[in-house]
Amino acid sequence: VLIGSHTLYGLLKAHDAEFNELFKVMVDFASELQRDALSTRQFAAMIADMASHNELLGVTQDGVARIIEHAAREADDAEKLSLHLGCIKDLLMESDYWARREQHRQISRGDVQRAIDTRLRRSDLLREIMHEDILRDTVLIDTSGSISGQVNALTVINTGDFSFGQPSRITATAHLGDGKVIDIEREVEMGGPIHSKGVLIISSCLAHRYAQRQQLALGATLVFEQKYAEVDVDSASIAEFCALLSAVAQIPIRQGIAVTGSMNQFGQAQAVGGINEKIEGFYDICHARGLSGEQGVIIPRANIKQLMLRRDVITAVAQQRFHIYAIDLVDEALELLTGLQAGEPHDNGEFPQESINARVMQRLDDLHKLHKQESSDEHQD
Repeated sequence: VLIGSHTLYGLLKAHDAEFNELFKVMVDFASELQRDALSTRQFAAMIADMASHNELLGVTQDGVARIIEHAAREADDAEKLSLHLGCIKDLLMESDYWARREQHRQISRGDVQRAIDTRLRRSDLLREIMHEDILRDTVLIDTSGSISGQVNALTVINTGDFSFGQPSRITATAHLGDGKVIDIEREVEMGGPIHSKGVLIISSCLAHRYAQRQQLALGATLVFEQKYAEVDVDSASIAEFCALLSAVAQIPIRQGIAVTGSMNQFGQAQAVGGINEKIEGFYDICHARGLSGEQGVIIPRANIKQLMLRRDVITAVAQQRFHIYAIDLVDEALELLTGLQAGEPHDNGEFPQESINARVMQRLDDLHKLHKQESSDEHQD
């Protein structure tokens, strides 16, 4: 029996002539379990058996519930449970240590939570340093006010055993041009193919919406500010699109609301990974500066089933001191960020006056007229 990753299996199968003769049967094991009433009972029984087998204290009902919540968080899905049993065993042993230290007769929810908290404290030095840079204004992230062409996107940093969320500022500029959206990351070879694909989708959506009757005479740039490592995600494409339209129409964007989510060519919001860490990362910055009740995050509706947030974030949302907005379309994000109606086109293709889309079209019409005037002047010369 040989146990390993898909990558190793593929390499051996491709390069070892005897591999297929020695290992004729391939079995794919799931790393996650569907979370339902039956699997929850089975998981609870497994925890009890694991504690007994390793001569640990028994676990109270609320302690078991907390371990199951942690398994769902490890699976990054509220409807799944992680089957990485080594991690569950390690958590049980650490919880047992804290329970015995406090002379508890059983492992309680508080003991499990303390084990989780101490594990995080051992690993989160980089998170503390990066969040301190934001709070000291070394890295510029606004969490109040409104600014045109600027939006807070949400990213995840993975250090191996620990992942955390980090807000990143995206800025956009708009001017007379030939219809191209320049991705500065790609131009300086700091943007990977997935990010470049996201920017090209933004360009396509822009043309699909606003260039049905005339060519775009727009030049635009997009950049992640103060990013010095490669960017290779498309989870910021909704944020980039909102920043771009804000720059075109000169409509201010609320800085107290951060955005995550990818989009397709028709402006539909698509699910992204690391949703819990992203929300918590922005919440931590807002909480450190003082929650105003106006701050929050925008996520794709498809990500709702992945939410397994920390208790303090859940409490703040319940008290309406922090908000989580779920969207299906990029227009919904625009409305939340600007406070204006996006505007649906009439039968003649015109958008309602003073809507976001109408103001974008007006600016693009102005640029198109200016472009025609310059072309006419050059032709006369």
